[in-house]
Amino acid sequence: MSVELDVFVGNTTIMDEEVYQFWLDGYTVNDAVKVRMEGGVLEECEASAEVLRSDTMDQYRTFQMCERLLHSPAKLANQLLFQIPPHRQTMLIERYYTFDGVFVREVLGKKLSKGTKKDLDDVSAKTGVTLKSCRRQFDNFKRVFKVVEELKGPLVENIRQHFLLSDKLARDYAAIVFFANNRFETGKKKLHYLTFQDFAFCAGQLISNWTVGALDNMLEDMDVDLEKEFLQDLKELKILITDKDLLDQHKSLVCTALRGKTKAFNEMEANFKNLSRGLVNIAAKLTNTKDVRDFFIDLVEKFIEPCRSDKWTAGDMRLYLTHYTNSAHILDTFKHQVVWDRYMGVIKSCILKMYHD
Repeated sequence: MSVELDVFVGNTTIMDEEVYQFWLDGYTVNDAVKVRMEGGVLEECEASAEVLRSDTMDQYRTFQMCERLLHSPAKLANQLLFQIPPHRQTMLIERYYTFDGVFVREVLGKKLSKGTKKDLDDVSAKTGVTLKSCRRQFDNFKRVFKVVEELKGPLVENIRQHFLLSDKLARDYAAIVFFANNRFETGKKKLHYLTFQDFAFCAGQLISNWTVGALDNMLEDMDVDLEKEFLQDLKELKILITDKDLLDQHKSLVCTALRGKTKAFNEMEANFKNLSRGLVNIAAKLTNTKDVRDFFIDLVEKFIEPCRSDKWTAGDMRLYLTHYTNSAHILDTFKHQVVWDRYMGVIKSCILKMYHD
């Protein structure tokens, strides 16, 4: 009995980017073949359905064999099993670690543990991302977290060097690690309108200005933990709301600067004390772990929602926060300008990013 075999001998490992994406997205071989056929690949290559299926299966096997190398991307460049050009290696790594915004939004701030992984069936059903893809993305988050947890130095740079990711993707992973470490609450209904990129921007601000690494970039856990001494110093800001004369003086300076510059002036003047108490109380409570976790909820409830109900525009918000921050420098008896600027610089940036008018 004769047996026909199709044999192809080559040096460079052949990888179809479209098939790679199907594999990453958790498609079965049959589903991938179906999509490829619908895309007209048979006519394009003058191939039969059997050959297309064989090609897809072969590439899936190659990707599965490469996967253990992708867990430690530096190994991909040093292995001899697959002849993969450098630009292809870059593509394989970047795509393997790329994640879906809807997926990361569901797990952001949660503990990267077995308990969370058990809930991925529900996340898959809710987001439409296949369970296989959800597991890959979750395992990637966990892997990056574990590696950088042990390292000194800048978080983004450590991720970039160890996982060979682009600067943008490394920054996104830094945000995921930072949120997982500090367990920020992101799942409450009031925060549903915020995207992962909104949170990632805020994480970048917090990492650059409020962590130990903002002062010394070679300390342990430098970009993951908020600086305790700074959080303690924030309690000093309470004088802005507990000293009645200082509160009145601050209000007067801000309102003088705003008068005639915005349609929302009357609301700004009427609500000044409540808004100021909201922002200063958030600062004073950040020594408590629970209040750190509720940071974004507090910003929305104490500041963003009141402003939104008064129909402030994004321009109104920028104007108010600029004068609110700067006017504190003119207060004679207020001696905590350095801490104030470090606090309000981040608060202003985060609120402006989170305020969708």
